Amino acid sequence: MFYYVAKTFVVGPVVNTAFRPWVKGLGNVPQEGGAILASNHLSFSDSVFLPVKVPRPVRFLAKKDYFDKQGPTGWVQKAFFDITGQIPMDRSGGKASQDSLDAGEQALRDGEVLGIYPEGTRSPDGRLYRGKLGVARLALRTRVPVIPVAMIGTDKVQPIGKKVPNIRRVGVIFGEPMTFEGYYDNSEDRFAQRAVTDEIMYQIMRLSGQEYVDTYAADEKRRLERETAERRISDRDAGNRGRGERNS
Repeated sequence: MFYYVAKTFVVGPVVNTAFRPWVKGLGNVPQEGGAILASNHLSFSDSVFLPVKVPRPVRFLAKKDYFDKQGPTGWVQKAFFDITGQIPMDRSGGKASQDSLDAGEQALRDGEVLGIYPEGTRSPDGRLYRGKLGVARLALRTRVPVIPVAMIGTDKVQPIGKKVPNIRRVGVIFGEPMTFEGYYDNSEDRFAQRAVTDEIMYQIMRLSGQEYVDTYAADEKRRLERETAERRISDRDAGNRGRGERNS
């Protein structure tokens, strides 16, 4: 009930009035039964714009950090995610990650719509990165259709690090449902999971028009962070040398 009221009378009217999102292919989302919405991930606001345009409730595998923030803002955010039925996704690997996927699997078996960002984190530069295998595991175990989704322009509305969004139009494109009958009997095979994940990412790339990078977004983020840290150290050392030369 909270989800319906918030979407219909609060979030939906604001989003539709301020950002005027355009939509293509909404009829590709099944009207009933379990389904996976596998989307690119450009902005935190993807998790707002996407469910607003889908008639059915959408549960997301949401980053666990969103549930763990402290202070009044963190409490409100956690309460919102809990009330709207979002599932905390632990990315640490092992049993913790598997437990998160198990919760997503149960939601699909219960006939719900599950939103997933196969890249695992937001793109650091607007390109599309390699998908993680979780989306394939869920698709093969539950045998539900996967609908590839392309979010368009949300990185311009709310770039990484920006809390207050820019007002501009965004788009959502829903591709045709994908099923993977040829892989269902090998649902635990990592080669099958990789093949399925790559097929999904190809369709997302085709819909979004993004450049594809065959590496994980998290690895690229770490590389960029290292470069930034090294540049700061280099600039600091250069500044110290300059001051030393002036003093001498």
